[in-house]
Amino acid sequence: MDLEQEIWKNKLDSDSNSVTLDVRTPDEFNTSSIPNSINIDFYNPQVFMEEVQKLDKEVTYFVYCRTGVRSANSCLLMKELGFSKTYNLIGGIVDWNGEIIT
Repeated sequence: MDLEQEIWKNKLDSDSNSVTLDVRTPDEFNTSSIPNSINIDFYNPQVFMEEVQKLDKEVTYFVYCRTGVRSANSCLLMKELGFSKTYNLIGGIVDWNGEIIT
């Protein structure tokens, strides 16, 4: 599900059983990230599939990338794999107004 930043952030803050998932490259992730994110690179399909398959499908995932395209595709793929709660950040980290780790 695609969510605007404010709704995405409010849901993230209110869900203690969730994971923030950054699907950008490791270089992008190391440059800046939303706090407490884990990184799985969407552009490395084999590793992405291996790592996503290890995740708990019952947990809520708040997914972001640079502009929202990779994360939208990641959410679709995760849904196909049986994940029930994935939320894509519309606009990605480029439009993010919250805290960032650099």
